[in-house]
Amino acid sequence: MSTTEYYGDYYGDFENVSYQDISKFVPCGVDETWSFIRSFSPVVYILVFVLALVGNILVLCVVRRYRQAQRGPCSFSLTDTFLLHLAVSDLLLAFSLPFFAVQSAHQWVFGTVPCKMVGAMFSLNIYCGVFFLACISFDRYLAIVHAVSSGWRRNGCHAQVACAIIWALCLGLAAIDVQYRQVETVNNVQVCMMTFDPESSKQIQVGLQLMNLLLAFALPLLVMLYCYVRIFRALCHATRRQKRKSLRLIVSLVVVFVVSWAPFNGFRLVDSLMMLDVIKKDCDINSMVDIGTVVAESMGLAHCALNPLLYGFVGVKFRRELTQMCKAALGPRGSCQGGSSGWWQGSRRRTVGSFSSVESENTSYFSVMV
Repeated sequence: MSTTEYYGDYYGDFENVSYQDISKFVPCGVDETWSFIRSFSPVVYILVFVLALVGNILVLCVVRRYRQAQRGPCSFSLTDTFLLHLAVSDLLLAFSLPFFAVQSAHQWVFGTVPCKMVGAMFSLNIYCGVFFLACISFDRYLAIVHAVSSGWRRNGCHAQVACAIIWALCLGLAAIDVQYRQVETVNNVQVCMMTFDPESSKQIQVGLQLMNLLLAFALPLLVMLYCYVRIFRALCHATRRQKRKSLRLIVSLVVVFVVSWAPFNGFRLVDSLMMLDVIKKDCDINSMVDIGTVVAESMGLAHCALNPLLYGFVGVKFRRELTQMCKAALGPRGSCQGGSSGWWQGSRRRTVGSFSSVESENTSYFSVMV
């Protein structure tokens, strides 16, 4: 594949890559880049898959256990509902990674229909994940800065409507993959990739990359920054310990999101500028963008494995629920209540509320994450 250059499509991930024979354009050797991709990407993809699978399944189990103790489908809090949908989205994203790990190590062997479906699932959950993160921050903003009533905060029906809208919107965005993904043979290798009309390929790719930059990074980041800055300002009258914990949490949430996705979107922006001839194409720059995109994409995808840590396991009440669930799994003596009552009866005795609600503990901030 010495004459095959690597060009990312609008997501930039190598599994969605557009492969172009550039031997007639520039004599750039890409053997080193391909060798790096073959050795690096499959390992990272499988590692992210395993970590995301374990973490998000635990989140779903804890949320389901808590929900069984509630009185109805709408007694679930907004943030709990967003957390549930975020875990589902991250799980679906993780399930797409083994397919692309096989492609990166060998080639696409699953056919055209799975190519379209898996590609659409990947795109769908990239968008859904960041939108649900923005929803969680906005819910906390309403609850803390504007002191929205506890009845509103506990009413999960509002969150269900919001989640349905997000899934529908993201399904529309993922339809692009269903429309344009095909299995193509490139240098005797089967590749699942986006294919466009050659006359408009450059314009479409640049447009899709910029759309992804705006919808899947810039806008969610602005929402998160605005909400968390306002939240921290609202906590100025809290105790020093509360302020310190809140500051650490706010900074960690924003920093992890930026560190995970900013490099990837930066390389996609450079790639777009190169296609528009704003940045002069050069073999060294091409190689840097190619390898940088692969590494940056892995950092972004790792975010679906970090979400359970940031939005679940750091929470006091969430860890308590997880501990009780683990004790229950060990038998009656492991139950948090002891004896033979079991975790089910213990959960029934809990006050109806939310493990992510602000009312049940002396914490008027970030109940999901504290």
